Amino acid sequence: MQISVTDAKGQLTELVRRAEAGDEIILTRHGHAAVRLVPIRSVPDRKHRRGMLQAARAAGAAKAGAGPSAARSQDFLYGDDGLPE
Repeated sequence: MQISVTDAKGQLTELVRRAEAGDEIILTRHGHAAVRLVPIRSVPDRKHRRGMLQAARAAGAAKAGAGPSAARSQDFLYGDDGLPE
């Protein structure tokens, strides 16, 4: 739904209610879209954030695997004499 800022002034309460219900409300100025009314999502509490972090850490740990040592990873660049090839 698009409505001009001037018209929205008289029905702001109804527009906010509709946006909270999921309707897309776009306010226009001089016929061009200016802003969109969207509901604010609730901020996750500390317990929920901690759970999300633990899940991300566990997923990362499950993907990580032992690979070759990085200490000798550039040896292919040098010859037996230690000079670049």
